[in-house]
Amino acid sequence: MKVNEYVDASTFEKEGKKDYYDRHTPFVHCEANAKKGEPFKVKVKMGNEYMHPDDFDHFISYMQLYNGEKMLGQANFESGAFGNAPAHAEVDFYVVPAKNMKLQATSYCTKHGFWQSKEVEVAVSE
Repeated sequence: MKVNEYVDASTFEKEGKKDYYDRHTPFVHCEANAKKGEPFKVKVKMGNEYMHPDDFDHFISYMQLYNGEKMLGQANFESGAFGNAPAHAEVDFYVVPAKNMKLQATSYCTKHGFWQSKEVEVAVSE
């Protein structure tokens, strides 16, 4: 399976290419520090500037959150989940960390395949 990885869309000259990479990339949003044993919120959002379509044949099927190789959670979507209109699909995951984390999100577009975010490191303290 081809894995499409995060590319900084600002490096592209053509708007269409910026749009394509941005709207298909899941972004991890969270604080840089967490406390051991306490719930920690991690938001995964599809696209930064551009919204992804929500058509019957072109939609985000799922988003996942990983810490290293361990999957922490998954959210599944059906076509029409966002009213058949372009949207920034978002999911809030709550994890209880025990040690430092290396978080990464993945997503699957029914038309353009598997996408992966850049890694986000979180320091966990006592």
